[in-house]
Amino acid sequence: MASVHFTATIKKFDQQGEKTGWTYIELPVDLAQELNGASKKGFRVKGKLDGYAIEKTALIPIGGGVLILPLNAAMRKGIGKGKGATVSVQLAVDTQEIKPPAELMECLQDEPEALAMFNSLAKSHQNYFTRWITEAKTESTKAKRIAITVSAMLKGQDYGAALRSLKSEAAAAKRG
Repeated sequence: MASVHFTATIKKFDQQGEKTGWTYIELPVDLAQELNGASKKGFRVKGKLDGYAIEKTALIPIGGGVLILPLNAAMRKGIGKGKGATVSVQLAVDTQEIKPPAELMECLQDEPEALAMFNSLAKSHQNYFTRWITEAKTESTKAKRIAITVSAMLKGQDYGAALRSLKSEAAAAKRG
């Protein structure tokens, strides 16, 4: 299995649609091709950022063959770096299948419409929900995220729409 090693500068999107505020690193076109051929689609990788292990993390295409690796809060904390810093990157394609938590699937089976919606989502969106749930630090947070996911499925929302709805509900609760 091919792997690549390089140094990248951490960047942050200002105004970039749904990616506004994202912290990320770019994977140069030649290294993306070395990892995954001529494919311009995103794919999952595993590896290390300054020694901090990552897995099941998606590279996202942004055009021109360029892929980005979004750095979530856990990754930024793990490497202790932010925008403008350089990071040593080691990546390989991650072929391990991501499976939704059993608790989520049990809840979705109780709501056939929600299960049908979840199954109709692109695998990447199923994976977004799965990671969001499995990265919860407490059981109560995990349970809350499962409930939000089931509710989003009943509303016909993908991951992005579910999070925007959640944010607007939180903002409305603060005002009201």
